Amino acid sequence: MNKREAKSGFIFTKHTPKDQSPFEKLFDVFQELITHTSGDFDEAMDWLEQLDEEYNLTTDDYTLDDFVEDLKKKGYLREEIKVDGSNGLAITEKTERALRKRALEQIFGKLRKSGAGNHRTKQTGRGDEQAGEFRDYRFGDSLEQISMTESFKNAQINRGLGDFTLSENDLVVEETMYKTQMSTVLMIDISHSMILYGEDRITPAKKVAMALSEFITTRYPKDTLDILVFGNDAWPIKIKDLPYLNVGPYHTNTVAGLELAMDLLRRKRNTNKQIFMITDGKPSCVRLPDGRYYKNSNGLDSYIVNKCYAMASQARKLHIPITTFMIAEDPYLMQFVEEFTAANKGKAFYTGLKGLGEMIFSDYETNRRKRIK
Repeated sequence: MNKREAKSGFIFTKHTPKDQSPFEKLFDVFQELITHTSGDFDEAMDWLEQLDEEYNLTTDDYTLDDFVEDLKKKGYLREEIKVDGSNGLAITEKTERALRKRALEQIFGKLRKSGAGNHRTKQTGRGDEQAGEFRDYRFGDSLEQISMTESFKNAQINRGLGDFTLSENDLVVEETMYKTQMSTVLMIDISHSMILYGEDRITPAKKVAMALSEFITTRYPKDTLDILVFGNDAWPIKIKDLPYLNVGPYHTNTVAGLELAMDLLRRKRNTNKQIFMITDGKPSCVRLPDGRYYKNSNGLDSYIVNKCYAMASQARKLHIPITTFMIAEDPYLMQFVEEFTAANKGKAFYTGLKGLGEMIFSDYETNRRKRIK
């Protein structure tokens, strides 16, 4: 009688939605709205009311007033006094953390989960990750490095089971991999073009920054992430400030952003350093030595562009690769980015808003697996 061979494959079942309480359903929508409104609670609630009228998000048993009360009880809202002296509500640090966690789940959840030990280099030595390579024991090797299985095997081969003894010559050490540490600066363009032409480009950039900050602080706590924004000037922002980030009436001073990024990285002790730059427009502004701004939004100004190339070359000399994520596909802008990337020997990605997060996360993981020299 022939035995039926076991077969492997996929079993498809009907999707069963996750059970959510009325609060959880509304909180999902609220988090998305509060991100789009840059932390403006009143505006987010106005949008939520409109969505409720159209899609019946609430019921007589659970209203928007009930939702707001739950937000207060759970610590997601706090009372504050507005600029005009009236009482109002604002999100708390707990909400900020929830937004970062949600952004991470939205972006990183789309990526294939990687196994343990993503921070490997090609360098072997003392570490806590097995490399799968063996060598003879040397004086000074710790007991934890000795592979007992391989060492016992050597002893059996050398002397057999009848007279089993283990000598120093039998000991075998398994190499481990160094884990690298990475210092990253994320540059976000907040020039006016990030909301022009009916396309919201700043919200996806904020989500990426929130997700990346949550990812690094929870998964790679020894890595560092600094975030800066650049318009007419450049300045650092804290992770907790990300939900409130807004676009201003600015030109694009890429040079100022790069100068600040390299200044931040000079202070880091890590060998591995990198710059991620999210931008959608051409550089159109630099600050002159006398403090005045030189601006030109018409085409690519050679004076401004050459300053950018010089900064790219300077970063290259400091062994700081720059990865540019360009949210635009104009041919003349792509040519600028290609020449900028060549000057730095970095990388460039031309991406729409939809794939921005996946690209940045994949590139971060790739860079963490190698040692930047």
